Amino acid sequence: MASSRKVIPITSLSDATDDGAQFVSLYQKQATIYPRAVTGWFATWRWVFVWLTQLLFYGLPWLQWGGRQAVLFDLEAQRFYILGLVLYPQDLIFLAALLVLSALALFFFTAVAGRLWCGYTCPQTVYTEIFMWAERKIEGDRIARMRLDQAPWGANKILRKGAKQGVWLGIGLITGFSFGGYFTQIRELAAATATLDMSAWNAFWVLFYGAATYGNAGFLREQMCKYMCPYARFQSALIDKDTLIISYDA
Repeated sequence: MASSRKVIPITSLSDATDDGAQFVSLYQKQATIYPRAVTGWFATWRWVFVWLTQLLFYGLPWLQWGGRQAVLFDLEAQRFYILGLVLYPQDLIFLAALLVLSALALFFFTAVAGRLWCGYTCPQTVYTEIFMWAERKIEGDRIARMRLDQAPWGANKILRKGAKQGVWLGIGLITGFSFGGYFTQIRELAAATATLDMSAWNAFWVLFYGAATYGNAGFLREQMCKYMCPYARFQSALIDKDTLIISYDA
């Protein structure tokens, strides 16, 4: 009996070509941006928030409260110490509530006054500002940096470029160390660092966070906001005609 099933022919398209096909990269390479130093009311407030956020970030792990570290997220013991509070995993509902309130506050302030978070307290903004400050101190302002980049390699260029990278690496490592101090008692972490006796896990997180800070603030900068930040994807949906935003005359 002959089979009544139909055979559907399969044609390979691997060799097919379409002269009209175009491949578009989602990444757009751009020229190096050389921002110049600016002054004014808004720039002053930005630096106020840079100082406030960094004093909190670097200083909190060193504070003592009741004979222990004031802020410590002890993952091994499953205890989170925040000043006088001791939270356990079953108390994460409070963390969820805090995150919800923070998100609502972010949405509200964005709708009223635009990019307050992005311009003043976002870690990417804060550390980029710090790194650019170090860059200006070592290489000069906008025109000086452009001339330095265009100049041939010599002793002056090598010295300035090397000094800048060294300062950036130092800031990144200090930031990574402070980040690790929120999860391991920072005084013990400092002693372990001084004696080169840091555990592999602590060393990994210090170096990882330090490298992320160095790469993001030193090299990626605005491309973090353009390609990686999820908040940038829906920010325009939070503003209306009454929102304070930056605009330019045509």
